[in-house]
Amino acid sequence: MDTTLERFQADVIDASMQKPVLLDFWAPWCGPCKSLGPLLEKLETQYGGRFLLVKVNTDEQQQLAQHFRIRSIPAVFAFVGGQPVDQFQGALSEGQLREFIDRLLPDPADAEIEQAMQALERGDRDGAVALLQKVLATAPEHETARLLYAQVLLEGDPGAALAMLEALSDEAKGDPQVADLIARARQLAEEAHVPPPLELLTRIAENEGDLEARLELARHYVDQKAWAPALEQLLEIVKRDRAFGDDIGRKTMIEVFGMASAQPQLVAEWRRRLSSVLF
Repeated sequence: MDTTLERFQADVIDASMQKPVLLDFWAPWCGPCKSLGPLLEKLETQYGGRFLLVKVNTDEQQQLAQHFRIRSIPAVFAFVGGQPVDQFQGALSEGQLREFIDRLLPDPADAEIEQAMQALERGDRDGAVALLQKVLATAPEHETARLLYAQVLLEGDPGAALAMLEALSDEAKGDPQVADLIARARQLAEEAHVPPPLELLTRIAENEGDLEARLELARHYVDQKAWAPALEQLLEIVKRDRAFGDDIGRKTMIEVFGMASAQPQLVAEWRRRLSSVLF
C-alpha cells in the first residue's frame, strides 16, 4: 500500500504492532527503485502476509521524506513493535532481501514452544508433547525445546529425559539449574531401571545365534525404554537372519524409531546402521 503523512500512524506504527512493516521510500524517476519495488512486492506475496510492505512516494510525500532524512533512494526502513529496528539504502539482490526480512520475522519454533507452555499450564501434557515433538522434528538442536521436553518427560520417562538433557550444549549444561535437572533425571532413570533377565543373557552368551533370546531381550529393553540396547539386539537379528520371524528384526526397529522420536540423533544413527546392513 501507499501511505501518507496522515495515514502513517495507522499504516506503519500501528500495523507494526501485529507484524513487521517494510517502509519503502521511492520515486517514479528512480532507476534502482524500479527493480527493488517489484522485488519487494513479490516477496510480500511469497511470504504469505508475514510482513507488510508500505510505500512512500518521496515526490508526493516530502514531509515524510524530510522526517526520515532521506538523502538517496531507494531507502527501506523496517518497523517492529512500533519502532524502526533496521534499514538499508540502494537496491539489494533477492537473497539479500530475504536475509533482511528473515531477521525481522519471529521464529515459528518460538511460537510453538509458547503454545506448549500454555498447554502445560492447562494440564494438557499430550498437547505439549505433540508441539515439542513438532519443533524438534524440524529443529533437533533447538535447546529451549529440548530442555522443556526433558522436563515434561522427567516423571514418566526419566531415561528419555536424561538423553535429551545430555544432548544439550556444554554451555547449557553449565547452568546450575540444568545441572541439577540432569542429576535428578539420572537418579530417577537408575531407580526405574530393571536389569535384563539373566536367563536371556546366558542363552545369548552360550549361543550368539539364539535369535529368539535376542528378540525377547530387545522387547525387555523396549519396555524399559532403553532404545539403544534394544536396537542393538534387533540389528543383530537382521544381520544374522533377515527372514527370522517374517523380518521381525527390521520391523521392530522401525517401531522403535517411532517410540524414540524424542531422541532424533539416536534414531538417525540407528537408521544409518540399519541402512548399511540392508543395502
